[in-house]
Order: sequence, then structure tokens, then C-alpha cells
Amino acid sequence: NLGSMLAQRLRINPFCKQSGSKKYSSIRDDITHLNESDLIKEWTALADGVDQPENECVIAMVGKYVDQGDAYLSVIKALTHSAVATKQRLKVEWIEASHLEINDEETTEEMYDNAITRLKKCHGIVVPGGFGVRGFEGKVEAIKYARESKTPFLGICLGMQASVVEYCRNKLGRTDAHSAEFREDLAEDFNDVIIFMPEGDRERYGGTMRLGLRETILQEGSIARKQYGSEKVLERHRHRYEVNPAVVTDLEAAGLKFVGRNTDSSGERMEVVEIDASKHPYFVAAQFHPEFTSRPEKPNPL
Repeated sequence: NLGSMLAQRLRINPFCKQSGSKKYSSIRDDITHLNESDLIKEWTALADGVDQPENECVIAMVGKYVDQGDAYLSVIKALTHSAVATKQRLKVEWIEASHLEINDEETTEEMYDNAITRLKKCHGIVVPGGFGVRGFEGKVEAIKYARESKTPFLGICLGMQASVVEYCRNKLGRTDAHSAEFREDLAEDFNDVIIFMPEGDRERYGGTMRLGLRETILQEGSIARKQYGSEKVLERHRHRYEVNPAVVTDLEAAGLKFVGRNTDSSGERMEVVEIDASKHPYFVAAQFHPEFTSRPEKPNPL
């Protein structure tokens, strides 16, 4: 009798310490009506989502640290929260990003075939954050596949930046488009689609990232606005590079919409990009880390 056990633990009548008090084992009825509380009803629904999934959902995690399970732990937990809420059995397909780079010296044809075959079997694709150039081209290839095949896609931090590079290369025809983090010989405000933040310090790395909770204003009618159900959202950040504002107009004219923006003392930042739902079922990428605010009882909307 959980209700009576709880009542005794809290010293609630008739279990308070006084003459004639009872033990919870002697009470047959649930005097607290615990099972009727909203808390227990919500917890039961949560548990049912775990114990009784209606379908299996296979999500590709395309990254450079896939051999280290904890590297993307927060993303996996956030995906798990969403799977429970939608009664899905989550299966993660770990794909080494560099194995999608057919021209990489260390990637064999067998590695590439295996990676692309597994990628094509997935119901959705996530390209998470990260640092460094290794695997970047593989992430771009995964995003290209997601866009062209209309496979649901979520990009996070570097994943968003890779989606902008992919779109510039394959929709705007700027084949040399890249991130200034990885290449320095880029045509200014044309191919340098990802740039170092103006207020950043190139000489010092410690404490120079754009960190913490920041406000993003979401465009009405966008997928992100519909998911969040709010015009303004607060999400956590961790980056040094950002989308070059000089390329935004051309990208939007070509169909990649910057639906989330942040205006602070240093100027306007691009926070969320997406392709219209009429052209792609779900192609959304964010500069911030939505996984950091996800909870079991309240999954992050993205």
C-alpha cells in the first residue's frame, strides 16, 4: 500500500507518533488516493511510453566521436525523452562521419558502402556539434542526402553550420563554400559562409566561446515556432563561429530560411535554419544546443 507507506513516512494521521497510531501494513485502503493524483498519472503515462512502445524509430547519429558513447550522451538522452513521449522504441545507428567521405585516404570503398547503406535505412538523421575538420565533409554528405531524400534532419551547432555549407555548395553553386574555421583562403562574404565571431579572440582560447542561455526570436509560421509554441525561446550555446550574415539573403532566396535570430549588443545572429514544410517534412538546424534543456517529462521541442 504505497499511499499508506507514504503517509506513515510523512507522519500523517493515522500514522503520527501518538497513542493509537497504526502501521501502514494494517491499512487496506489507499487513504491518500495517490493513484488519482496528476503526478502519478503523468508518471504512469511516461512509464507506459517506455514499456509499451508503438513503433521503432531508427535515428542516424553522424559524428566523429561515435566510438566514444559518452561523447553524445546529452543528445542521446534528449532523443530518448522524445521517443518515450511519442511511444517509440529508439534505436541509434552510429555512423562515423569520415566513412561518408569517399575521397578520404583512410576510408575504403567497403567502409563507405557500409556507412551509406546504414544511413539510408534510418528514419531520421542527427548531425550533432563538434570541433575540428575531421569528418566535416562526411557530415555535409549526410545532410545532402537528408535534404534530397526528404529524410527528417536535425542539425546541432556544427551540424547547423554544415547544413549552411551544404546548401551553399549544392543549391547556390558555390562549390568552394566552407567554414573559416577550417579554411583561410575563402572569398570574403561569398565562400566564407561560416565566420569567426567578431568579438572573439583568435589568440586566446580559454573563456572566449559564446556560452550560456541566449534568447532566440522565432519567425511566425516556421516549423520551429510551431514546435515551441512561442515567439521567444531561451536555449544554451557553446560556439566560436557563426553564419556569415552576408550570405543570408542569397540563401533565403534559394529556399534555406533563417527563422530564428538573436539580436544582442554585437549584432544579429542566425540561430535556426529550416526548409519550408511544404518542401521537406523536417529539415531544421540550430546554432544552440536544444539537448541541454530536454527532460524526461518535457522533451525539447526540436
